[in-house]
Amino acid sequence: MSGRNPDHPVKDLFIARWSPRAFDASEMPEADLKIILEAARWAPSAFNIQPWRFVYARRQDADWQKLVDLLNPFNLDWAQHASALLYLFSDSEVDGKNGKPNRPSGTHSFDAGTAWAHVALQATTLGYHTHAMAGILRDEIHDRLGVPQRFKPEVAIAIGKRGDPGNLSESLQERETPSQRMPLSEIAFAGTWQ
Repeated sequence: MSGRNPDHPVKDLFIARWSPRAFDASEMPEADLKIILEAARWAPSAFNIQPWRFVYARRQDADWQKLVDLLNPFNLDWAQHASALLYLFSDSEVDGKNGKPNRPSGTHSFDAGTAWAHVALQATTLGYHTHAMAGILRDEIHDRLGVPQRFKPEVAIAIGKRGDPGNLSESLQERETPSQRMPLSEIAFAGTWQ
């Protein structure tokens, strides 16, 4: 796919997943979105705490525009054409037990990342593409979505079918291709950091 060739024989699913910005603004069946969220539900987490939470809307839902409006202007420009938007949050606290107070979670963002990976891969198997975005209005999210303060906003995720890249700005059209990856030798070291 577009010159993406793994150095080792991983499943095609990992190579097929990429993050386009051109979406076709089609409606997504609720059943498809629930399958994608169900995959996230089964992600692993430290001590099985499952700190991820999602707030979502499909483009045909009443809350669609509210979620679109929480993207920064750069992301809003293209992500408004997705079929669904998800906001991923992670619980920064672990509930205390036996009368003990809550304590900070050291792995909440990491664990939420596993849920995002499950979303991305499940969406790919259903013929959708996903694009995670850090560019969100973090200062407004808690109030506008009714999210408790202990939940950290991680990313927004656009999900949809590929659209015409010609509808993107010229600079984004140039980037609308699957990206490459660094060689394994640059990211994984046997025994000691090289």
